Amino acid sequence: MKIAIYHPWVYLKSGLERTILEIFKLSEHEITVFTSHYDKQGTYPELADHYIVEINPVSVERSYGAVLSAGKTIASTKLPLEDFDVLVICCDGLGSFLQFRNRSIPTVNLCFTPLRAVYDLEYRKRHLQKHAQKQWMAHLMEWGYKLVDKWCWKQYNKVICISKAVEERVLAANLCKPDDIVIYYPGIDEQHIQVCPQREPYFFLPGRIMWTKNIELGIEAFKRFCDDVDSSYRLVIAGMVDNKSQPYYESLQKLAEGYDNIEFVIGPSDQEMQALYSNCYATLFTAFNEDLGLTPMEAMSRGKPVVAVNKGGPKEVVADGETGYLVEGEPADFATGIAKLAADAAHAEALGLAGAKRVKRFTWQQFVRDFDAEMHQFKR
Repeated sequence: MKIAIYHPWVYLKSGLERTILEIFKLSEHEITVFTSHYDKQGTYPELADHYIVEINPVSVERSYGAVLSAGKTIASTKLPLEDFDVLVICCDGLGSFLQFRNRSIPTVNLCFTPLRAVYDLEYRKRHLQKHAQKQWMAHLMEWGYKLVDKWCWKQYNKVICISKAVEERVLAANLCKPDDIVIYYPGIDEQHIQVCPQREPYFFLPGRIMWTKNIELGIEAFKRFCDDVDSSYRLVIAGMVDNKSQPYYESLQKLAEGYDNIEFVIGPSDQEMQALYSNCYATLFTAFNEDLGLTPMEAMSRGKPVVAVNKGGPKEVVADGETGYLVEGEPADFATGIAKLAADAAHAEALGLAGAKRVKRFTWQQFVRDFDAEMHQFKR
């Protein structure tokens, strides 16, 4: 089969780009990815080895004007789909607008999340707070977006959600019927599940450095832990920072001032990230309502316990009290989770070993097998 995949922006090292890369690597089908913004330097370098077509470029800016312009461009884009069996649209915002001119073949929604600023209530609340001076514009944009987006969703032949948390958002917004949805979990490479016995005295907070990751929670919690319990540990925060997140990164640096045991590693290579996972004592996951969360899976694959916010996708990955701790998204609660792990090294190790067993249910190999099987029903 020949499958076309569209995502508006391929420019980060995020879970979405990682999913595209794993489909390229593992799918039995012939894959072509179309995008309206491709940054070879910003995303996974391995993607350059595959067939990616940039068409009708759009900006990655998130200002209202830039988003309106991008939406218009995507809605007017027509892909050359004559030789393809099915079009898969990666959904996390504007991608569905491609439906306007590309319904000549079946379309599948690979849904990482419906637009969070509209459909994720926790995200929406924080988004409106960030744009308090322009709330009237935010509400107007939301109203118009919903009208268009709901029409686009009705055109899909199938919806693949990456987690139950994402499915719940979709159904709460009445974007499609339950029978139209299947859930396939992205994950980690099953060949890389290997318990690492090294446990250096640092907690690891990995992932993109942007406001949705709620990294300030980890810093505030770790500061409490240092002040009240044990200051011998380090906190290592590692990830990429794009231009729009630079002010957020600077605010985190200010928050960490006075604590020499809080370190930032910006733009680490994959090898550096894997070494940080392998050698850490435990991993922290602070996102306030994540769609799924690949970073807890990566940590578990190395036999490391995880402390995560008890909301969204992590609830499906981390087993509370068995592979780590799910806690409320407050510094005091998060600090307690950190302290529990630090107080009992043997128990922390046992949690990590249990995590390495549990994570075997979340693998790229299984995800792509399920994806390929789903595609077969659309073969011409």
